Amino acid sequence: MQSFTLFASPWWVNLLVLVPIVLFFACRKDRLSFTRRDLVATAIFGIAFGFVEAAVVVYLRTILGFIPVSSDQLVQVTNVLPQNLFAVEFVREIATIVMLGSIGALVGRGFKERFAIFLWAFAFWDIFYYIWLLYLVKWPSSLMTSDVLFLVPVPWLSQVWFPILVSLLSIFAVVLSVKNDRK
Repeated sequence: MQSFTLFASPWWVNLLVLVPIVLFFACRKDRLSFTRRDLVATAIFGIAFGFVEAAVVVYLRTILGFIPVSSDQLVQVTNVLPQNLFAVEFVREIATIVMLGSIGALVGRGFKERFAIFLWAFAFWDIFYYIWLLYLVKWPSSLMTSDVLFLVPVPWLSQVWFPILVSLLSIFAVVLSVKNDRK
């Protein structure tokens, strides 16, 4: 089992933990106005999209001979991908963010609401990405397992606990920021 590592790499990835906190404080006065239907539908989208992401990762790792996956092999995956596949993977990750952002644009009624729904869908997507990988290929073996989180603009590296923490904080920030008067 790996030992706990506090910081992600590059250093600025660690600042992501502040995003849901800033959202919460930005919405304290002017609460978010989502229905339960909005939140459930976008959570379901995130959960389903997490499966799609996990499937793509399983396919890539299988094709490259990295199933089962060890922590040491994760950084190798980015180094072993042929340049044309790396470019496709790079753009696919950008497309993922665009699709999650589009959900925010469709549901939200202003910048804060759009951003909040983006974070909400992203959080469910990210958490369920790891849940689906655990179900499909028994990876990650623990929350201390190292992972490549994102490739844009450079590879982001951390242990699995970090994106899970940011995602849980995002879910709590949205829940605590929603008006209670809409159903």
